[in-house]
Amino acid sequence: MLELFTRHGAFDLELKCDGDLDVDQHHTVEDVGIALGEAFDRALGDKRGISARRVFFDADGRDAGDCGHRPERRAAFAVETKVRTRLVGDLQTELVTDFFEGFARGARANVHVKTMYGRSNHHKIEAIFKAFARALRVACARR
Repeated sequence: MLELFTRHGAFDLELKCDGDLDVDQHHTVEDVGIALGEAFDRALGDKRGISARRVFFDADGRDAGDCGHRPERRAAFAVETKVRTRLVGDLQTELVTDFFEGFARGARANVHVKTMYGRSNHHKIEAIFKAFARALRVACARR
């Protein structure tokens, strides 16, 4: 999913993570979201001059990202995946929400992710990451 994120967002990403996967995936997935969000927060600096809020609509996913400059720099997130299976591949699907919550906290940004429809749970998650990447690419762009 992170490869889709980098491709559709046109982001360079090199990630090394030593997680506690022998326990479960939760902290690893959440911490990757937090670290990625923090990287965006640092890269955007004071966030002046960026597009701030843009919405991207995809066939299966709707995403809004708000990376704009705000004095309070608080984060909010809302995630609705409509995924109705416990696993997609070896990914625990409930962790998709934890990833985006971590990203929002790390980036001090608002992240809203909603799957509109879809048959395949795998494709729903793919659509979320693709749409999020595209929305973030636009939201981070300089005006």
